[in-house]
Amino acid sequence: MPIPQSVPGVDRSLLRDDVFRRLRDAIVDGTFLPGEQLKDAELAEWLGVSRTPVREALLRLGTSGLVVAVPGRSTTVSDIDQRAVREARDVVAAMHMLAVRETAGSLTDDDIERMRSANRRFVEALSSEETAAALDADEDLHRVPVTALGNRAVESVLDHFGPVMRRAERTRFTVDGQASVERHDRLIGYLASGDVEKAADVTFEMWHSLSVEDDAASE
Repeated sequence: MPIPQSVPGVDRSLLRDDVFRRLRDAIVDGTFLPGEQLKDAELAEWLGVSRTPVREALLRLGTSGLVVAVPGRSTTVSDIDQRAVREARDVVAAMHMLAVRETAGSLTDDDIERMRSANRRFVEALSSEETAAALDADEDLHRVPVTALGNRAVESVLDHFGPVMRRAERTRFTVDGQASVERHDRLIGYLASGDVEKAADVTFEMWHSLSVEDDAASE
């Protein structure tokens, strides 16, 4: 019996994307530590998938700088490289500044309330010393103007460089969390009132408040 041509195949991209996200998040949240070797067979068993999507995910993680692969030898979780963080910070800041410039004054009441709700969750997470929850709330807040902008290129750039920043931010929120709350409040107010320049300025301030060592110190 010939294979039916009318039945669509399984969307393997969904599986690949899910495996990528699981491994990415495990690196960002510290489940896998810098210098730890990642073996595709062990990862495949952990995730309950074949080795192929794991290998593909590791290649993608390599382009983001989260892992270092030596062909034919091993793949390890990368150290937090300060130069890479600074480069990612500048790109991420520029994308978020673009988003707030384009959406200031045009966000809906629901958009503004989602940002305020995210900041309240951010405050609660800081009070409970739950870094992962604080990062999630912070990401939810900043995602609102990005989503409202609807620029797929911006979203793609942030998906690529965002994880590098997220690793570094885990340290920032333990020492600079309360300052972030105040900046969030200002950003929300400027977006609601349509003050484009102040919204862009505080966005720049937020992302560049992340302390990054000079190249010379990290090389």
